[in-house]
Amino acid sequence: MTSRLDRTFARLHERGESALITYLMAGDPTLNETEQLVLGLEGAGADVIELGVPFSDPIADGPVIQRAAERALRSGTSLRKILPMVARLRTRTQIPLVLMAYYNSIHAFGPVEFCRDAVAAGVDGLIVPDMPPDEAGPLREPAAAAGLQLIFLLAPTSTSERRAYVARQSQGFVYYVSLTGITGAKLNNVAEVGKNVDKIRKVSKTPIAVGFGVATPDDAESVAAIADGVIVGSAIVKQVAAHQQDSALVEHVAGFVRSLKAAMQPRQTAAH
Repeated sequence: MTSRLDRTFARLHERGESALITYLMAGDPTLNETEQLVLGLEGAGADVIELGVPFSDPIADGPVIQRAAERALRSGTSLRKILPMVARLRTRTQIPLVLMAYYNSIHAFGPVEFCRDAVAAGVDGLIVPDMPPDEAGPLREPAAAAGLQLIFLLAPTSTSERRAYVARQSQGFVYYVSLTGITGAKLNNVAEVGKNVDKIRKVSKTPIAVGFGVATPDDAESVAAIADGVIVGSAIVKQVAAHQQDSALVEHVAGFVRSLKAAMQPRQTAAH
């Protein structure tokens, strides 16, 4: 039985398209609005949705996502409340849903119980930014038993041995971090990112998605040309922050996502 993530990447690959992976902080501004945003983003062309689990001391997140986590925590969001929201979403959509959570939250939940409950709710994959594959022991067996795909991050500074190791451990997709820094920084050298993506392709059949620094339709277009997936986080969270008091929140954010997806469409070659 292939996973929703595997099926989505395979379908897009056949069409010569790259997946648009959009990030939302679960509970920003409220879980109810997150639920509406997931459906709105899917309608706007998102192929996979990452849901951040708010945490008080994030290490990989820039100020935009940190503030979103603070808003979500203030609205009472927790991992135990996010899973029932995913279960509700599953009655309305089959879009792949990936949780991005710091290990502390999972440790407090209990790794075995978490993996089981997450899959039962309808979660497809898990990214734990502060847990490299060599330290993933406590999660590896429970995740495999439950059918939860573990997605690992690869940095531009990784050695070739490290690249091969992480790419082979990662399931669903390899999360390639395009720059050394935090989320929300600027994407500068797409050619360099392309070279690194090619190096990862040589050692792994798993799709490669590029994140960090993709903020505009132009960024999305250039990354879509070199990677199997384009991850957009801070730029979407900024839209949520800007329109959080607005009754048309979902429409505003969906409009931005639509512009990203449109830019990522393969260029049609002129008729002969």
